[in-house]
Amino acid sequence: MAQPITTIQKVVPTKEEQNEQKLEDLKILLANNEESLNKILHLVSELNEMGALEAANSMLQSKEKITKIALGQMTREPVTNLINNVMGAAGALTSIDPETTTKLLNSVSKGIDEGNQYLETDEKISVLDLVKVIKDPDINRAIGFGIHFLKGMGKGLKE
Repeated sequence: MAQPITTIQKVVPTKEEQNEQKLEDLKILLANNEESLNKILHLVSELNEMGALEAANSMLQSKEKITKIALGQMTREPVTNLINNVMGAAGALTSIDPETTTKLLNSVSKGIDEGNQYLETDEKISVLDLVKVIKDPDINRAIGFGIHFLKGMGKGLKE
């Protein structure tokens, strides 16, 4: 009868064996990805030729100075005003129905087209023409919208 196993021998590779295994794995990886590696090396070569690698290296060496300059620029009053305005506009836009915004922007676009067509003519508009066009449903709709828009804006300004 065979002897029972009482201990397990764990094979621990030496540092040299580990390095040899890593080199073998690296050789296999290089062989399997030759085309990709060639593309990467070509890309790096192009970046080096145009000076981008040197510029990136210089930026890394000067990262503290660059950060200080960037922060200094970001804390200037015009930049902080811009950021605050963008945040305010974004907040206002989130409270508006997207369909209404799309409809309004499409209407503005059509209005600009009509206005440009008028500018290409030499027609003059008289006071009598203004009275007549108020009966046009499209103009009446736009004037009504404008009046109510101004009324709502006035209420908002009062708050």
